[in-house]
Amino acid sequence: MYKYLLESVDGIEWFGISSLVLFFTVFCIAAIRAILSNKADMDYMANLPFEE
Repeated sequence: MYKYLLESVDGIEWFGISSLVLFFTVFCIAAIRAILSNKADMDYMANLPFEE
């Protein structure tokens, strides 16, 4: 039932393409940020749960 409903929507394939591009963009930004971050910042964030 839902298959035929979604097939009737014009341009539905762009939803899949745009979600894939959005996911890939966010993943690349997170990977680049993790690679380029300072060791001191990473140590600080790693110890945050233990501080109290």
